[in-house]
Amino acid sequence: MDRSTNLDIEELKMTREQYILATQQNNLPRVENAQLYPVGIYGWRKRCLYFFVLLLLVTMIVNLAMTIWILKVMNFTVDGMGNLRVTKKGIRLEGISEFLLPLYVKEIHSRKDSPLVLQSDRNVTVNARNHMGQLTGQLTVGADAVEAQCKRFEVRASEDGRVLFSADEDEITIGAEKLKVTGTEGAVFGHSVETPHIRAEPSQDLRLESPTRSLIMEAPRGVQVSAAAGDFKATCRKELHLQSTEGEIFLNADTIRLGNLPTGSFSPSSPSSSHSRQTVYELCVCPNGKLYLSPAGVGSTCQSSSNICLWS
Repeated sequence: MDRSTNLDIEELKMTREQYILATQQNNLPRVENAQLYPVGIYGWRKRCLYFFVLLLLVTMIVNLAMTIWILKVMNFTVDGMGNLRVTKKGIRLEGISEFLLPLYVKEIHSRKDSPLVLQSDRNVTVNARNHMGQLTGQLTVGADAVEAQCKRFEVRASEDGRVLFSADEDEITIGAEKLKVTGTEGAVFGHSVETPHIRAEPSQDLRLESPTRSLIMEAPRGVQVSAAAGDFKATCRKELHLQSTEGEIFLNADTIRLGNLPTGSFSPSSPSSSHSRQTVYELCVCPNGKLYLSPAGVGSTCQSSSNICLWS
C-alpha cells in the first residue's frame, strides 16, 4: 500500500510541473520577424585581410630567398664566411681582403711559403701605442718615402739576431761586416768620421777625396796606410803635411823618388867638368824645410847653391 501511494504522489508532481511549464511558455511574448546577425568578417574588410595575409606571405618568401642567396654568395659555413675561417688559433683569411675601418690585432702571420702583402692606394701606416693609448712608434710606407718615428730603429739579422743597423737621437750604428756604397760619388760626410778600418773591394781602388777643403787623418797611436798589391798616391793642390809631434816619419822602400825638385848650380873647380853631363845630385834642405837638388861634387855643394832658399 505504501509503495503504490508513493508512485501516485510522484505522478501528480510531474503532471503539475508539466502544467506549470506549459503555462509559462504560453505567457511569453512572441517576437515576429526576428532579424538574424551574421558572425565573422565579411565584405571589404575580408578582402583587405586576405590581401595583407597574401602580402605578408610574399614578403616572407622574398626574405627567405634573399637570405638563402646571401648565404650562398658569402659562402657561409659552420667554420666561417667566405675567405674568413674561424679556427682554434684565431681567424684565418685566404686570398685578398679589404678593411675599410681600423684593424686591431695582436699578431699577423702569412701562410706557409706565402708572403704577407699589405697594400693601400695611399699609404700603409702601422702604429704602436702604450697602455694609456699614447703613440710610441709609427711606421709609414708611402709612395714617396718610408718614415719611421720611434725612439730607436733597429735592423737585425734573421739568423743570429745581431743588430745590422740601429739609429736613435744620439748615434747611428752599422753592425754589418761590410758597408758598400754603390753610388758614383761615393760616401759624403759632413763632419768627422771615426772608423778602425777603411778597405776597398778586391781589384778596386780606394780613394779619399776632399774637392774643396782639406783632408785630415788623425789617430792617437798612428795612422797606417797600406797598399799590398798597388800604388799609394797622395795628391793635393797646395800643401801636403806629414807631421809627427813626438816620433819620426819613416819611409821604407827600395827606391824613394822626389820628382820636380828645383836644381841648384855652382861653379866647379875643374873647367873640363862643366862640359860633362851631370847625373848625380845632392839632396839639400833649406832652413824652412824646402828640399832642392844640388850637383854633386867632391864635397857638399849645398852652400854654394843655396840661392834657391832665398826664393822661397
